[in-house]
Amino acid sequence: MGTALHGRRILVTGGGSGIGRAVSIAYAEAGAVVTVLERSAEFADSLEREVHGRIQVVVGDATDVADVQEAVSVAAPEGRLDNLTLCVGVFDNRQSLRALDADQLARASEEIWRVNVRSALEAVRCAIPQLEATAEVGGPSSITLTLSESALYPVGGGVLYGSSKWALRGMVAHLAADLAPLIRVNAVAPGGTTNTRLGGLSSLHQTQTADRVPGRDERIAAGALLEVTARPQDHAGAYCYLADPVAARIVTGVVIPTDGGRRY
Repeated sequence: MGTALHGRRILVTGGGSGIGRAVSIAYAEAGAVVTVLERSAEFADSLEREVHGRIQVVVGDATDVADVQEAVSVAAPEGRLDNLTLCVGVFDNRQSLRALDADQLARASEEIWRVNVRSALEAVRCAIPQLEATAEVGGPSSITLTLSESALYPVGGGVLYGSSKWALRGMVAHLAADLAPLIRVNAVAPGGTTNTRLGGLSSLHQTQTADRVPGRDERIAAGALLEVTARPQDHAGAYCYLADPVAARIVTGVVIPTDGGRRY
């Protein structure tokens, strides 16, 4: 993956499991100084054991502003941050709108917006000064959001999940314009991926995680032109490219699909 990330300071929210974990490890292997914000103490401990101290882990909730601010401070001890990568998300288990009453819709939409969208907005807001400080001395810093194939097509989730990912797609375009020229803003849109524990909506009492859905891996492969089921690490190269201030120097406002060539 090259050496352009060597010494770069990167904060990953939701980096303790799934795609976020794979991306965090890939950043570290490329030489970056990586800090992860992870809500689960179990996942945080597991990640620290796997990487043998090469990644700093802050246990906290990405929807809690105080926790996000703490993670930014840990990731940028000298007030400078090179990249913010956002991997926090909750799934809707393909919930149909026709099956929700008014109260359920209000609670579910608030939850998915808070976790999938507002947490990203808050993290960006908290990190802007540190990202701009880096850019002022060494060229553009960057933000990388995690979308989904649901941000491009009506697949991979229900309307609640899909609309939250379309909102993030809008964030890429608007933040790229708002934060230019100091901060590049891009996204990766993964397709279905094995061994990802996207949790369901607690407001709807959805307890099944995505990795427990029977036949899921086979359906992912059948829906891709490459006929493969993606692993979390298969997406990491796109993130490393977008975080690279040399290779992606003129790339902003871009969404990279990593879905194996989705069949529609």
